[in-house]
Amino acid sequence: MAELSLNRARSIIRKTLAKGREMDLKPLSVVVLDTGGHVKAFEREDGAAPGRFAVAHGKAYGAVMLGMPGSAQMARAEQQHYFMTAVNGLFDGQVVPVPGGVLLRDKRGALLGAVGVTGDTSDNDAAAALAGIEASGLVGEA
Repeated sequence: MAELSLNRARSIIRKTLAKGREMDLKPLSVVVLDTGGHVKAFEREDGAAPGRFAVAHGKAYGAVMLGMPGSAQMARAEQQHYFMTAVNGLFDGQVVPVPGGVLLRDKRGALLGAVGVTGDTSDNDAAAALAGIEASGLVGEA
């Protein structure tokens, strides 16, 4: 079974934040979770609101626990609100079903975890996450 190293998680965060600066985004917060939904690494840029950890975590947590990226969760919430409400109840309200929750895979397609990014628009958050993941030699599914 493939496993995500702490060094790789830190690399994803560093490269995601660099992409955010390149895109001139608002201050970002980035979390990387393993396949069990446990925090592997987290960083919050200077100027980012203190509550951003919970948002980043909720984006990534929903992705890894449901096996679907934030964009798919949002579509599901729009089509079947009751389903996402039930899921959020099951997971103690920890799921934030919007873009910025990105599934993290190795080159062979094995799931390694998820990345959650927050601070700018959800679409920009997802774009920064994808860039950070790809720059770290992995594959993201947004």
